[in-house]
Amino acid sequence: MKRKFGLSTIITLFVCIVVLVSLLVTDILISTSTSERIQESEEEKALLVSRTVAESSIVAESLAAGEPTEEIQAYTNEVQSITELLFVVVMDMEAIRYTHPTPERIGLPFAGGDEEEVLEGEEYVSISEGTLGESLRAFTPIYDDFGNQLGAVVVGISLENVDLALQENHWNIVNGSLVGIIVGILGALLLAGYIKRILFGLEPYEISKLLEERSAMLQSVHEGIVAVDEQQKITLVNQSALQLFRQAGLPEQPIGMKITDFMPNTKLDRVMETEDAERDEEQTLNGIAILTNREPIIVNGEVVGAIATFRDKTEVNQLAQQLTGVKTYIEALRAQTHEFMNRLHVILGMVQMEAYDELIEFIRKIIDLKKQDADIVTKRVKDPVLAGFFMGKMSYARERNVTFIISPETKISRELDVGISKELITIIGNLVDNAIESLANTLEKEISLEIIEKEDKLQITVADNGPGISRENVKQIFEKGFSTKGTNRGFGLYLMKQSMEKLNGTFEVDSNEEGTIFKVEVEHITKGKEEEDDD
Repeated sequence: MKRKFGLSTIITLFVCIVVLVSLLVTDILISTSTSERIQESEEEKALLVSRTVAESSIVAESLAAGEPTEEIQAYTNEVQSITELLFVVVMDMEAIRYTHPTPERIGLPFAGGDEEEVLEGEEYVSISEGTLGESLRAFTPIYDDFGNQLGAVVVGISLENVDLALQENHWNIVNGSLVGIIVGILGALLLAGYIKRILFGLEPYEISKLLEERSAMLQSVHEGIVAVDEQQKITLVNQSALQLFRQAGLPEQPIGMKITDFMPNTKLDRVMETEDAERDEEQTLNGIAILTNREPIIVNGEVVGAIATFRDKTEVNQLAQQLTGVKTYIEALRAQTHEFMNRLHVILGMVQMEAYDELIEFIRKIIDLKKQDADIVTKRVKDPVLAGFFMGKMSYARERNVTFIISPETKISRELDVGISKELITIIGNLVDNAIESLANTLEKEISLEIIEKEDKLQITVADNGPGISRENVKQIFEKGFSTKGTNRGFGLYLMKQSMEKLNGTFEVDSNEEGTIFKVEVEHITKGKEEEDDD
């Protein structure tokens, strides 16, 4: 069996190699950079001294007199001693030395062969070999008060001194590198021990085995699973999730994508921000309804990602929508039945009291009212499902002592598709029911409904004269479970919003102390238009 190295050994060796290579490269780079800086510093020092000497009146006067003097020699010797330079030489325009560290060489031509340019008025630095050996030289021209060049000054620094400075700096770098290597080795050992502890003492091959087992388990789970990291990028998707994504027409390789780019309507980003789990939430993937649970992944008090598990709930959602429509029909029939029973009780009382004239008048009013309701609805709404629904809501409103007005502008000129009617019943029914409930403490209770056809759209307006909705609550009324009327409420407007989204609808809410107006605009398909599309 092939021997496997332990995690501690691998980390220690790897860190040591990295530290050694890093320090070697650093040593080379710093040495090169420091050498350049030292040489530049020496050049600047030499130029500064040469410029200072060139500005001296003692030097200018001696050159103007045309002969070396003891003053100029003493001055340059003092400058050389103070600045620790190799030499300070003053020459005239014929390159004849006026000063020199060796007095015997005063009066002789300057040696080195690099003085020609300074006698032409240029200032520069060069490296050359003279009577005192190889040196770094700074040349500066000397002028009188009238701008005439009298000669030049040359300042020299021994290259041996420069090399010594470089070597001293290099040894400092080497010593620092050795300290770095020792610290790196100690750090590698500590790091290896720390990683070993946080991995519960597991070796790499043991971790890989656990990963394989985890992957097999995740792929065998029937529910879809998606996990994201702290940057909201997808890190895990199992086969069940991929199968559902294929059905929804989403990319089949989402790993590495940002979750909001892959599924714009995801709520995993919100879960990571709020750190609150969301359970049994409905979500739509390109028309496929799913039921999902979302959990933030928290490690040591910090959110490091999130995970969502979900399953296909299309059939359940469709059944729920159908039940919602059936419930609406039942409520309408219940209201009509209740109203009819109340009137039967009145009729029975009048018969027992033998108030036949009043009974005739009462029945006539009932007939006229029903006929009036039927005329209003049937003339303006040609869809029988919606027409029956409106009549039921009118009865329900009368039962609650609410005046329900259908605007004269209301018009549905053709029979609608059954699916569209069902969604409209959910939208209008919830808006009307909420409006009726909001009028509980209002004296003059009034609701108006207006439906206007605009080509392939329906504009629905429901208004009431209730107390209105606060600005804070307007932002939350469509959230699932949000209600100011107690627990186990807050599903009506949530379902209404889902129906509205299925019809590509938009909405506006205008609410104040004088009432609330909901405006909804949705797409609709009539049976006639659907048949034309089929043809």
